[in-house]
Amino acid sequence: MGERSPRLFNLLNLARQNLFRSADAVFTGELGFSGTQVVALFALKGEEGCQLKDLGRLLQLKNSAVTGLVARMEENGLIVRGQSALDARAGTLHLSPRGGEVLAAALPLLDSLNEQLKQGFSEEELAVVARFLLHASRLRFTQDV
Repeated sequence: MGERSPRLFNLLNLARQNLFRSADAVFTGELGFSGTQVVALFALKGEEGCQLKDLGRLLQLKNSAVTGLVARMEENGLIVRGQSALDARAGTLHLSPRGGEVLAAALPLLDSLNEQLKQGFSEEELAVVARFLLHASRLRFTQDV
């Protein structure tokens, strides 16, 4: 009987949980803000002035979760709300000066996390891992197996 192939779905889930929990502890300990808030700052930097629904799509969060996240970030002084120039009914989200400072402080931490992830792997191996993760990020499962 052949060797059983790795359970990739389970391994990805375990890795995701461990990495997010560990990174959250680093960001909270060093910056005083959760990993989710830091990731949201990076998303807002790339989509300055986006609407709440856009941030939810970027972070892959449900509306209720992104509403709570944005409220906490606003309360923490990381973001400010604005009004859309195109639609007066639509609110926009912007990095505050403090949010920009936290984002700048997060960059070296993120670099360190990435370096730790890469330890023990060659550039060729990392290229395969990156290709696999990109594939997984785009994959939409079907029931036809």
